[in-house]
Amino acid sequence: MNINLGDVETTALIPVAIKAAETLRKNPRVRDEIAVEMIKTLGIDTKPFDKFMSHEGVIARTVMLDRMVKDFIEKNPSAVIVNMGAGFDNRFSRVDNGRVVWFDLDLPDSIELRKKVFSERARVSMLSGSVLEDGWCAAVKAEIAKTNSKVLFLAEGLFMYFTLEEIKKLLSILRTNFQNGTLIAEQNNPLMVKNQKYHDTVKNTKAVFKSGTWSGQEIADLCQEIRFVEEHSFNEEMKKHSIRGWLFAKLLPKMNDRWAVFEW
Repeated sequence: MNINLGDVETTALIPVAIKAAETLRKNPRVRDEIAVEMIKTLGIDTKPFDKFMSHEGVIARTVMLDRMVKDFIEKNPSAVIVNMGAGFDNRFSRVDNGRVVWFDLDLPDSIELRKKVFSERARVSMLSGSVLEDGWCAAVKAEIAKTNSKVLFLAEGLFMYFTLEEIKKLLSILRTNFQNGTLIAEQNNPLMVKNQKYHDTVKNTKAVFKSGTWSGQEIADLCQEIRFVEEHSFNEEMKKHSIRGWLFAKLLPKMNDRWAVFEW
């Protein structure tokens, strides 16, 4: 199968490689059989994408976000969930309660390849388009209108590839098109932007980090009526599983990415 992805879209292969490797371990913290099949089918060399710190970081963020999404679904069993910049993520399979409606949104090249990997599933739609344009919103709004469901937006591995102005534009699109909602977004920090050439896996792609924040409040300040709720460092999970993860959390507590929650 040919792989024809843009620079940022190529970074979606990093979590695929890591989740595949984790799934094949004796006691995996995350299971993703589709990731395993993708690696086999595409014949991807996983070595540039599966390094220790990235591996632990991706698994930590996956475990944490799965938990947060399940909590949201428990409170809102008929929720509509939009996975922005979905890449080859298979979260729906891990969190589905049999009722939620799910949208995987990404750029056309990613969606084209995604459709070759993922078969059609009930209550799951793939949307082709840029999150920075509002063409995708109509389909989501139509679904929300059917049941007056709560909507949750996910931004995993996305904001760091946007400038703050682009993030502001995205927030404006969400706020303009959806009367209320919840956003869970991965945040990195300015030092990661400054030192990205040392990142153990992203440095092996042509992608570039464009922004970082020290607090989710900096994101909320970009758009009126967007409220910053809370954030949690990936260190909270990483430190449970290895000495290196514990040391990283102890010595560099603010260097890791975080999950930040916003509401409006």
